[in-house]
Amino acid sequence: MDAKKPFLAVLLIQTIYAGMFLVSKAAFNVGMNNFIFVFYRQAAAAVFLVPLSIIFERKNVPPLSFVTFCKIFILSLFGITLSLDVNGVALVYTSATLAAATTNCLPVITFFLAVLLRMETVKLRTSPGMAKIAGVLICIAGAATIAFYKGPHLQLLSHHRLFGNPTSQEHQSHVSSGASWVKGCLLMLMSNTFWGLWLVLQVRIIRSYPAKLLLTTLQCLLSSIQSFFIAIALERDIHQWKLGWNVKLLAVAYTGIVVTGGTYYLQTWVIEKKGPVFLAMSTPIALVITIICSAILLGEAISLGSILGGIILVGGLYSVLWGKSKEQKMEKTSSIAQAEKETELKDEAASQGPPPPFFV
Repeated sequence: MDAKKPFLAVLLIQTIYAGMFLVSKAAFNVGMNNFIFVFYRQAAAAVFLVPLSIIFERKNVPPLSFVTFCKIFILSLFGITLSLDVNGVALVYTSATLAAATTNCLPVITFFLAVLLRMETVKLRTSPGMAKIAGVLICIAGAATIAFYKGPHLQLLSHHRLFGNPTSQEHQSHVSSGASWVKGCLLMLMSNTFWGLWLVLQVRIIRSYPAKLLLTTLQCLLSSIQSFFIAIALERDIHQWKLGWNVKLLAVAYTGIVVTGGTYYLQTWVIEKKGPVFLAMSTPIALVITIICSAILLGEAISLGSILGGIILVGGLYSVLWGKSKEQKMEKTSSIAQAEKETELKDEAASQGPPPPFFV
């Protein structure tokens, strides 16, 4: 049973992420402002994480310098606040299925940014290096397929929407417009780029501030403040800020508490047990769950282009992950061989004994 726990954990993680795409889209369908949604989501996450940080890390609080605080503030602005705001706008223009599909290119975007920042190397003359480059190109092809090719629509449940029909005329015009769909795809890729940049730069921040739970809590607090000022500047209607006992409140509570709080621990546990590659390889599960549930719960018509593009993105993802895994195995084998060679040299030197005395 213990051997199955990591597999059950990644299934739960990807199910939670699929739920995030679905409830977010459902909230936008009934007219919730996406900027206000991001503020409420981050505020809920901060309220949830602050007590946990006090309980578990109050005795191990590292010093926080002004320079580190500024880095965390900028990282929160681009990696969380702007990423979620842009993602919200993109989700209004597109669909939950597209959001799940483009998430598969996140590891590829992260790898590409790491190469640009010289945190990752590519050996073009090796098979792992060629696989990484091919994965990047395949993901670009997948993203282009989703953006520019719709094809026929597959309507699984034509007149059934568990969360109701879209009430926003603006939302309906967005969905029916091909230009808006392309715009939404580009915004979704931009959001994933911000997210990938956050993942890459997070490594450097953790070195100067190693308390992971406190760091996450601080970023959620800063992001909630940042998103509040963005939302209040773009939406002054007081009625848009009201939450009732409806899908809007469900989306805020789910994304703020379950997604931010629940997946934080689960992902850390899975990475510790199986490594980051194992977790990254499970991302297509969220796409499959989202395709099925969006048709059942939201009544979305799934385009052939979204399915084909999603499959291509998954292929690019596995190409990059295979190259990375193969490269790590080669480096490990090389280091073991180097260590064995050094041991043999030491043993050979020891067997020869001390040098003969030198007499003048």
